[in-house]
Amino acid sequence: IQSEVGRDAKAFNIGDWDGFGGMRGDSDTSIFDPVLCELMYSWFCPDGGRVVDPFSGGSVRGIVAATLGYDYWGCDIRAEQVESNNAQADAICSGKVPTWVVGDAINALDGSPLSDFLFSCPPYGDLEVYSDLDGDISNMPYSDFMRAYTAIIGKAVNRMKEDSFACFVVGEFRDKTGIYRGFVPDTINAFIEAGAGLYNEAILVTPTGSLPVRI
Repeated sequence: IQSEVGRDAKAFNIGDWDGFGGMRGDSDTSIFDPVLCELMYSWFCPDGGRVVDPFSGGSVRGIVAATLGYDYWGCDIRAEQVESNNAQADAICSGKVPTWVVGDAINALDGSPLSDFLFSCPPYGDLEVYSDLDGDISNMPYSDFMRAYTAIIGKAVNRMKEDSFACFVVGEFRDKTGIYRGFVPDTINAFIEAGAGLYNEAILVTPTGSLPVRI
């Protein structure tokens, strides 16, 4: 899965581990971990259920969902990303095929199907800026980012089926000025504001290379 294709984020180079649930590719763009997808789908989505992803980005979450027999609907604001994702799905998927649509999540979710599992990895503020398009929350100041992000979460929660789960892969980060952002509690509070309850917080432990240990 070449999830970095179609993505040219202006990202900080923070080494091989990215804090986004995956590894960095040659382009320094974060690549989501497909094994994490498999775990979350098998734990929290009913067999043959539908995954809705309002910040789809690369192709990983959609291709893994389709390969495991789940329906997948995701949206991304960049047409070139959706085009790349579709090309990869055509080359890899032999049964179900994921659906990606082009659009700002706050508007695209109006036409989304109901979700059995809401699963996404949103932009970490402006840590990776994906485009200068209007509605791309990765290019917004954090206060504006949080307003838009909270509104998107609210709309996505309203599209969830009863007694279903949501999982957002997030972590704390520093913005480009060095200010520390509590993105984990901010995300939890956004879901609570939308009417969801916190079921669990899971920590993804990744291998640590020798250089960080020595430092």
